[in-house]
Amino acid sequence: MIVYISRRLLSAVVTVLLASVIVFAAVQLLPGDVATQVLGQDATPDAVAALREQMGLNRPAVLRFLEWITGAVRGDFGVSLVSGEPVSATLWLHLRNTILIAVATIAVAVTSSIVLGVVAGLYRDRWPDTVISTLTLIGMSVPEFVVATLLVLALSITVPVLPAVVLDEASAPVADLLPAVVLPTIALSVVMTAYIVRMTRTSVIDVMESEFVTTARLKGLGTGRVVVRHALPSALLPTLNVIAMNVAWLVGGVAVVENVFNYPGVGRMLLEAVHNRDLPVLQAIAVVSATVYVLCNLAADLGAMALNPRLRTGERSAR
Repeated sequence: MIVYISRRLLSAVVTVLLASVIVFAAVQLLPGDVATQVLGQDATPDAVAALREQMGLNRPAVLRFLEWITGAVRGDFGVSLVSGEPVSATLWLHLRNTILIAVATIAVAVTSSIVLGVVAGLYRDRWPDTVISTLTLIGMSVPEFVVATLLVLALSITVPVLPAVVLDEASAPVADLLPAVVLPTIALSVVMTAYIVRMTRTSVIDVMESEFVTTARLKGLGTGRVVVRHALPSALLPTLNVIAMNVAWLVGGVAVVENVFNYPGVGRMLLEAVHNRDLPVLQAIAVVSATVYVLCNLAADLGAMALNPRLRTGERSAR
């Protein structure tokens, strides 16, 4: 187990490093730079050159990247080229706000999707399955920004019970942001639930037709006990990776949904950084997103091992 986790952590470090290199190279290939963006198109060449000198943009790209990655290892992501503020402090504030949405969405989406997936699998080809499958198909077909827009129209304009946009800054207290979390959570839960329900339904159908479930039934165990103690742990194994990918998608910052609600999270911070060509901010978000992604996948693999002892036995045999 220790060797397996060590290999996965090494792979995670390589993934994060590659993500940083790709983002850095992609920004370097874009026409123009942040100095021109800050000063505007009417700036003189001398003014642009002076600002580039001040920002250190005239140094070799490789040197700038090595200096940045050295600081990132210590948790120092440098200074924003636009605001002049430390990137780390600003990023953690926006990440805190995105985590508020992510935690609420995970609690709603994962719980409801597992329940709906189990019900659809147990009532295969009957009306509960038909209703749930139809709703999930609609959820998978409608983009999250469309769901978000419809929610604003329904619950912020037609029936004004929730705020349509967030007017608070990223540094606002959590209590002030809580009312604004509801609509983004619903919009993201609709999309996230649809994918997990489909996977859970398929897994439940496969497991309920397996030999060990048939044996448990022949022993006289009730349906509820068979599902909870025997079928559900095995059915969750292929679902864990889908859940992990969706969690990484959430914590990484759902840019479109956060932009619809003007929510001060990582997604909106990413869009602003792309618009301003703010390379330190872009690289910091890339590193954090890649780290969350690999950690979620590692957690899914460890969860699969906890649910299935045969995976642990195979890992020991491989060693």
